[in-house]
Amino acid sequence: MSDSVYNKTKPKNSSPENWFASWFDSPYYHILYKERNYREAQLFMDNLTHYLNLPEKAKVLDLACGKGRHAIYLNQLGFNVIGADLSENSILEAQKNSNENLHFQVHDMREKFDDKFDAIFNLFTSFGYFENDDDNLITLKAIKESLTEYGFAVIDFMNVTNVINNLVPEDVKHVDGIDFHIKRYLKDGHIFKEIDFEDQGNAYHFTEKVKALTLKDFEEMMEEAGIFLLDIFGDYKLKKFHKTESERLIMIFK
Repeated sequence: MSDSVYNKTKPKNSSPENWFASWFDSPYYHILYKERNYREAQLFMDNLTHYLNLPEKAKVLDLACGKGRHAIYLNQLGFNVIGADLSENSILEAQKNSNENLHFQVHDMREKFDDKFDAIFNLFTSFGYFENDDDNLITLKAIKESLTEYGFAVIDFMNVTNVINNLVPEDVKHVDGIDFHIKRYLKDGHIFKEIDFEDQGNAYHFTEKVKALTLKDFEEMMEEAGIFLLDIFGDYKLKKFHKTESERLIMIFK
């Protein structure tokens, strides 16, 4: 994720505030991550909605929904779903799947919704992108204010301790005839991923950047936001969270 934008060269005047907008709007983002496990995502949604015991036709928000894979499946489970994302290109793609109980809209997650939801899901490490750390707290408050009185929210984040302990400094991913050269490192409390590749004779560079937020960091922000952390899981099967071993940090709160 990045302080650069989707371009053939590194721009000199790009804003670090907008790296996620430019990279997530790039077609190359979706090419690089096309192999994500959709069946695993569906099992996660099955487990999560069962655990939360959501009522039939519950109103669900998929916050930072991308192209809507989770939102589409949640709608298939019978829920009334809104998918929201900052990326206009992703929302345009997702809207092809719209129906009377499934809608998509461009939305900044730092802003609360006028609607209230029975459940808000923020999935697949779609948090911690902002240059200003205060925006993470603002986002949590916006999530809380967008819930119904009896609603639940879920953040599915990486387990930072496990990621850092197993960080692969460099590798190359070959996808659709493109060699993505990837470098990973920890700097200034953020996990960086530098992505370089060429396509059709043009060179591209992107940088992913995510705040290395631990469970303790989330707990402190949630306390400040007046949020109640109800449960914590360590993987998509909702197994117990272990600080060093778990792949995910899944937090249920209201």
